[in-house]
Amino acid sequence: MKKIKQLLNDFNELVMFKHSIFSLPFIFIAMIVAAQGWFGFRLLFLGLLAALTARNFAMGFNRYLDRDIDALNPRTINRPNVDGRISPTQMIIFVALNALGFIIVASFVNALALYLAIPILMVIGSYSYFKRFSYYAHLILGISLGLAPIAGVVAVSETITLWSVFLSIGVMFWVAGFDLLYSLQDIEVDKELKLHSIPSTFGVEKTMQLSKLFHVLAVLFWIFFAIASHGGFYVHMAIVVSILMLTYEHIIVNRDFSKIDKAFFTVNGYLGIVFFVLVVLDNL
Repeated sequence: MKKIKQLLNDFNELVMFKHSIFSLPFIFIAMIVAAQGWFGFRLLFLGLLAALTARNFAMGFNRYLDRDIDALNPRTINRPNVDGRISPTQMIIFVALNALGFIIVASFVNALALYLAIPILMVIGSYSYFKRFSYYAHLILGISLGLAPIAGVVAVSETITLWSVFLSIGVMFWVAGFDLLYSLQDIEVDKELKLHSIPSTFGVEKTMQLSKLFHVLAVLFWIFFAIASHGGFYVHMAIVVSILMLTYEHIIVNRDFSKIDKAFFTVNGYLGIVFFVLVVLDNL
């Protein structure tokens, strides 16, 4: 029993489950807006399972492929995929089970969800390859999490609406923007290992400028989302709060690079939660 508990803890560390806080709120934001309120316990359960299996697949696949890179990075050398706590075979089984689980869950949602299941897995798995040959990997990560609102609206209405596309593009630029800041921690390692990241290619100053631009675009597309979805006072308030939080994030990083973790986890985590709560209030 103790070994099983330890293995579960190791897998939890492997996929960094706490990072689910970035995508989960926007799945349910889309579901609430599509349903104009409560969408039911069945879709809540299926939505949680879909989000969990998709993210486990993406993170597990990424950790499996990145074993060689993580072993050479002081920041990641103690991860379970590197230090032997989880074997390559265990990771492959974990990835395959979660991919299969995601497809099965999609089949219970609706026909369009099932049709999109494999393309979604291909997109969210591609990030692991992109950073080896293209600095567009940051945008690929953004697209991966940006698919969350699309998945949410498909689950409820079996269609893809214009407002959900705007919401998704906003999420894409939001994620890409904070991933640029997070990647500043590995700029020297990326240069040494010849990995393609924007910080290692263009330097710190241009990376921070591009991050700001991405976050401006995120807010712009969230405004488009509010207009297209006929959002009320609380949706617009969510956008105002997002502007304040993203501004604070950049102030933190500009002052002290050692605070990147605080900016990455705390500020962006709360942004998604606050956005979700305000959308719920708007649809009560």
